[in-house]
Amino acid sequence: MPVSRFHSFVHSPHKLLKQSGGDRQLAILRYTRSGRNTRAESFAPKQTIVPTEVQGIVIESGYIDPSKIWRSFLFTVAFTTGSFVGVSIWEYETVRARAMKALRSKLSTNWFRERAKQHRQEMDHWQRELSGWWSKLSPGERVFAPICALNAVVYGLWRIPRLAPTMVKYFASNPAAKAVCWPMVLSTFSHYSLFHILANMYVLHSFSHAAVATLGREQFLGMYLSAGVIASFASHVFKTVSRQPGLSLGASGAIMAVLAYVCTQYPDTQLSILFLPMYTFSAGAAIKVIMGIDLAGVLLGWRIFDHSAHLGGAMFGLFWCYFGAHNLWPLREHFVGYWHELRGPPKK
Repeated sequence: MPVSRFHSFVHSPHKLLKQSGGDRQLAILRYTRSGRNTRAESFAPKQTIVPTEVQGIVIESGYIDPSKIWRSFLFTVAFTTGSFVGVSIWEYETVRARAMKALRSKLSTNWFRERAKQHRQEMDHWQRELSGWWSKLSPGERVFAPICALNAVVYGLWRIPRLAPTMVKYFASNPAAKAVCWPMVLSTFSHYSLFHILANMYVLHSFSHAAVATLGREQFLGMYLSAGVIASFASHVFKTVSRQPGLSLGASGAIMAVLAYVCTQYPDTQLSILFLPMYTFSAGAAIKVIMGIDLAGVLLGWRIFDHSAHLGGAMFGLFWCYFGAHNLWPLREHFVGYWHELRGPPKK
């Protein structure tokens, strides 16, 4: 079960920045319940801007303009479409490159061998080691590794105090902020706490093997990126309707889509908890319990995790399992045909 997409409401305990030995260190983004009357601010006039500043870090909170939901929705549709178009082009270019490589090897075997030999001689030792390590990875691990690396880089950026305002603005999703769209994407690669990123990456690594084996790397990546943005959009809708502004970050929304897809595709697979391997349960039962907990969190107003983002990601995973993979993904062939005509015949 993935650690939840971190969600800090304005009502949560306050702990934004702390002093340690004279050096400022970022702590988990949270705010005080007693310090602000966010319920009143949410009903404030449209022109009201209620920034919160804590030790130089400005957090935009207060009134959530409902019209921003349309911006979030249009961005979600555009980014989801662009993601699948992008991975379709990637798939086409990969197949095209492999076909040309095979053709050239048949037409000029000596030329190909000479180029390969020259290329090997030019590679340094560390490059050979890296190439050897990469070739030993499974298809799922080859998709997981770049995602994990990107999350690790963003986690490292959170540790730099000077970058705190930028990180809060662009790497934490907040429907009350001026920057609404791109944080919906960037926040899905953003983790503040070490436990958060380690737990999420562990779960993603565990389930990415089965998902990539079933979907292929291109379709998996399209689903993963789209699920992250859709989860952020679900969070925006919930915060706007409930008038509860706050920041959200983490990959759990996208991971929930992977989890829901795999558990639905292979419901009889036996799973276990990391530190309790003696207790096993079916994947089908697991996803029902997890989604049930998140649904209860939404209905009961739990504010520890961003349950609406979890549900948004999981529902997209179910949608892709039952409908998208069978009816939408094959439609890429029409676009690939146009792309093939645009690219023209390959150069010899």
